[in-house]
Amino acid sequence: MRRDTFLKSLAALAATGAFPLSALAASNVKMMIPANPGGGWDTTGRALGKALTDSGAASTVSYDNKGGAAGALGLAQFINGSKGDPNALMVMGAVMLGGLITGKPPVSLSQVTPVARLTSEYNVFVLPANSPFKTMADVVAQLKKDPGSVKWGGGSRGSTEHIAAAMIAREVGVDPSKINYVAFRGGGEATAAILGGNVTVGGSGYSEFAEYINTGKMKALAVTSDTRLKGVNVPTLKEQGINVVIGNWRGVYGAPGISAAERQALTEMILKAVKSKSWMEASEKNNWTPAVLTGAAFDKFVDDDMASLRATMVKSGMV
Repeated sequence: MRRDTFLKSLAALAATGAFPLSALAASNVKMMIPANPGGGWDTTGRALGKALTDSGAASTVSYDNKGGAAGALGLAQFINGSKGDPNALMVMGAVMLGGLITGKPPVSLSQVTPVARLTSEYNVFVLPANSPFKTMADVVAQLKKDPGSVKWGGGSRGSTEHIAAAMIAREVGVDPSKINYVAFRGGGEATAAILGGNVTVGGSGYSEFAEYINTGKMKALAVTSDTRLKGVNVPTLKEQGINVVIGNWRGVYGAPGISAAERQALTEMILKAVKSKSWMEASEKNNWTPAVLTGAAFDKFVDDDMASLRATMVKSGMV
């Protein structure tokens, strides 16, 4: 039997209930990572892919990196190239929401299918090892003196580190619209810029900079959590008199136009993967906080977070 005929037969069986739909999903997953290699979305997508195959939820996983515009370029490619594909997944998260608010691209999350939130993570701000500054207080003093002289480096415009930088400026009495924010298409580019001393301060998820902090190649200034991160000896912004707390989360969406049953099959795949040893090890290694959420609760969470981010960005002069 030809492969396409075989797959059509399986689909027909699934539609009649004679064959479990989840078995169809356990095939060749196509993972859209809407960022360049080396960043948080890339790490998350590849860790999830490994967990999908290690757990037997998928046979194979292929990856497609498409960075730019806070994930909007990858989102557009995913919308146009994956319609109705029950095996397509796209990594996304708070950064994409922020980018959609600031960039106002001709695509939106309403065109794709929510599947699951996976993790939550807080940002860390760092200095290059050879920076003349030593503390966040030094950075703030320079920011007050000449806002444009402090180059903040991080992910795309609208990322959580961009929002946090604007919030810091507002909290210390600096016009947030005057901050000098340098956006990069992926975590790898941002890391290279910080290590090369091409930005004053860098920001990203703690996991992305952990190895450089631990080896002394970057100096950690502050984390954006409410209390110190477990096992991490870095003060919060709040501890330093700057009342800023903002978290980052990551999740996955399915393709446009898939059925409710196909969405449920993808959800079951993800739930199986995140219970695997592979995923748990990746979460521990990257200091990710488990934050799994699916179904209607995830739909509502995204809507609420979009509204909250928009309000924060308006207040910080970013929108």
